[in-house]
Amino acid sequence: MIAKELRVSVRSVERWRRAWREGGMEGLRSAGPANSPTVTDEQFTVLEEELCKGPSAHGFEDERWTLARVQTLIRGRLRVSLSVATVWRLLKRHGWSWQAPARRALERDEQAVELWKKEVWPQVKGSRRHPGHGSSSRTKPASR
Repeated sequence: MIAKELRVSVRSVERWRRAWREGGMEGLRSAGPANSPTVTDEQFTVLEEELCKGPSAHGFEDERWTLARVQTLIRGRLRVSLSVATVWRLLKRHGWSWQAPARRALERDEQAVELWKKEVWPQVKGSRRHPGHGSSSRTKPASR
C-alpha cells in the first residue's frame, strides 16, 4: 500500500523501514548519490598543472586535449573515474572551454576552393537516381 502510494518498489519501502528501525530518523537521512566520484579543489589544481604540460607530455601524439584524453589523465593521475560528460561539466565549472582554430590553414588556397565549388561540386552533387525502374532487392536482376 505504501509503495503504491509513493510509486516506489516494495523493496525500497522495506529498506526504509529497516533503516528507520536501526537508526531512527537519522537512519533515513540521505547519504547522497550512491556512486558520485568528485574531484576536490586540490585535485583540480593538480589536474590543471598536468593539462598545462600539454598532451604530448602525457604520451599523446598531438597537442589536442579531447575530453576522452582528459578523462584518461584524470583516471591515471587522480585515480578518479568520471564519464566524459562529467569531465566536460568539471572543466566548464572551472572556467575551461572548448577551443576551435583561430584561423584557417596557411596552405588553404581560396581561389582553388571557389573554383572547386563552382565547377566540380555541381557535378559531384548531381542526381544519384538511375533512369528507369529499379529494385532494392539484391536477389532481383534489376538491382544488379
